[in-house]
Amino acid sequence: MKINPPPKGFAILLLIGPSVIWASEFVGSGEVILATRTGAVIGTSVIWAVIIGIFLKYWIGLSGARYTVCTGEGMIDMFARMPGPKNWAVWIVLIGQFAAGCIAIGSLATAAGVFLGNLIGISTRLSGWIVTVFAFIVAWSGRFDWLKIIMSFLVFIVLVGVFTISVRVFPGINEILNGLIPSQPVLPDWALSKLPDNNPWREVLPLIGWGAGGFASQVWYSYWVMGAGFGAAQNNEYGKEASTAELKNLDKAEGIRLKGWCRVVYSDATLALVIGIFATLGFLLAGAGILRPLRLAPEGTKAALEIASIFSTQWGKFGGLLFMLGGTAALVSTQVGQLAGWPRILADCTRICIPAFKKKMEWKWQFRLYLIFFFFSNMIIIYSLGYKPVFLIQLGAILDGLLLTPLQALWIFIGLYFVMPGFYKREVSAILKPHWIFGVLLIVAFLVFAYFCIFQLPHTI
Repeated sequence: MKINPPPKGFAILLLIGPSVIWASEFVGSGEVILATRTGAVIGTSVIWAVIIGIFLKYWIGLSGARYTVCTGEGMIDMFARMPGPKNWAVWIVLIGQFAAGCIAIGSLATAAGVFLGNLIGISTRLSGWIVTVFAFIVAWSGRFDWLKIIMSFLVFIVLVGVFTISVRVFPGINEILNGLIPSQPVLPDWALSKLPDNNPWREVLPLIGWGAGGFASQVWYSYWVMGAGFGAAQNNEYGKEASTAELKNLDKAEGIRLKGWCRVVYSDATLALVIGIFATLGFLLAGAGILRPLRLAPEGTKAALEIASIFSTQWGKFGGLLFMLGGTAALVSTQVGQLAGWPRILADCTRICIPAFKKKMEWKWQFRLYLIFFFFSNMIIIYSLGYKPVFLIQLGAILDGLLLTPLQALWIFIGLYFVMPGFYKREVSAILKPHWIFGVLLIVAFLVFAYFCIFQLPHTI
């Protein structure tokens, strides 16, 4: 295995790219709908939860990508190397992500359908089906380049608009500082009559789950790093485990090169962190500053119009139309990313857990088989529950963003500190040993998300 020299200095900026795909995938329902709704219902008092959730997920995604750079294999193959019964961790992912994928992808399709339907004046179900067909074709073909450019431009316009609005309705530095202090969220009296119960965590936990993406998004980032060819992943090959024999033959100079590629990933992932925090807080502040005084909690098929009123109150009908266009683009872009990403996760899980399936069907067709399944599950969910986009998004956020995230942090910790060192010679392993901060923050992420799952989640179901 030959490791290409990593870029240095400002040249690193020229290779920043996986984080843009990562960010364009997670800037969707979690920000456009959940952050706006949470701001409208609870206000700025939960800023602390948003920042902590996104920051800890950043370290999960960054740590997984660092493993990929050093080994050339994705996160699912790392999970297959967990100590204990063979592939036990991958089986958990296969079962958990199969269920989460059905709900999450279906929820994005219904939400995108609500936005598109309100934009062009057709029914929610029909527009949801149109979004699903479009995303399916793009994911099947793998031709994302021009789509990403166009949709990223529209999403950028929305983010600039939301940032501008959040500045206009900025509540003051004292309120922001108070929002940074962890506290029990409280529902206002007007919201109690509109919500199914008086538990504020029902609103906060989905945002924590899908702010900056969930379990799947962190796995996908390792795929996008593989696609960019960083470090040992330079061959851009999916569906293959690392060659431990080649890794064992790496010398000290190649270890130093891999260390340089790790710095590239640090810069790349940090861009996604910044985008995630600013996008989420922007929508949260916009919801708190405009919808909250109007006592609006975006829900049902009116969610798109109620959220669009944030723009229309500032810039008239054109502003509302611009938001609807950009919001549709954000949700469709996320839908394409999910239809491209979730079948990859499940194809990798199937390849590892059921070797006989791999022998009968190459990885590309395993991916496409899952893609076809999600296409039909989307159609069914849109037909039966298309009128409940917010409920579906909240459910998908909990299933994907919370339930497996503590285990993900713990498994990556084991992969970095106990599995990966055995791949190399002693001198190379010493070079690639992660800084202690990775271990500390992965354990913190495990404890924080485990707390939410064990002590808060049962009361919201």
